[in-house]
Amino acid sequence: MERVKILIADDESRMRKLIRDFFVVKNFTVLEAENGEQAVDIFFENKDISLVILDVMMPVTDGYQACRTIREYSKVPIVMLTARGEERDELQGFDCGADEYISKPFSPKILVARVEALLRRTNTAQSDVLEAGGILVDKSAHETRIDGERVDLSYKEFELLCYFLENRGIALSRERILNHVWNYDYFGDARTIDTHVKKLRSKMGAKGDQIKTIWGVGYKFEVDS
Repeated sequence: MERVKILIADDESRMRKLIRDFFVVKNFTVLEAENGEQAVDIFFENKDISLVILDVMMPVTDGYQACRTIREYSKVPIVMLTARGEERDELQGFDCGADEYISKPFSPKILVARVEALLRRTNTAQSDVLEAGGILVDKSAHETRIDGERVDLSYKEFELLCYFLENRGIALSRERILNHVWNYDYFGDARTIDTHVKKLRSKMGAKGDQIKTIWGVGYKFEVDS
């Protein structure tokens, strides 16, 4: 199987090495850039990069501008890294076209997991079919089947289940779920997530147990072994 190629841009060489080592172990091919301008040049010189990781604070050209430039020509998944955890900074990252936004310090293992989930979402978007743990979702037909039996879900329940399947094995905060399923123009209480998860679990029957509650965080979809 061909190795997935990703680009990491960070002006700190130690950070690049740390991230690179974790991805190499997972059989990724890693290209490196030390500033945003170099990242853009490398991206356009290599037509087979599957994902880009950009640090926000870089010399010459920062991560936001590099993200905007790449996004003008490509829909490649982009992950932003930053030492700043302010909401406005995260919103700026998404406004310039980023798909994920991770604040430093972070666990390299979590970064790898989020990248793998993002790549799964990108790859499965083409077929519009998600499947895990006896659950099959056909996004184009807006149809859900559990162990072969059709299950009727509301629009938001369907979107929520898709998001769980696309991010299986990853703990998702209520805020992150709101941001991705309800989008940033939704200003409701995060407790609405609990209500929808409760209804979704009920409709899923025994398979509803695969949506785990992570106390103090949110939820995680995990296939029972």
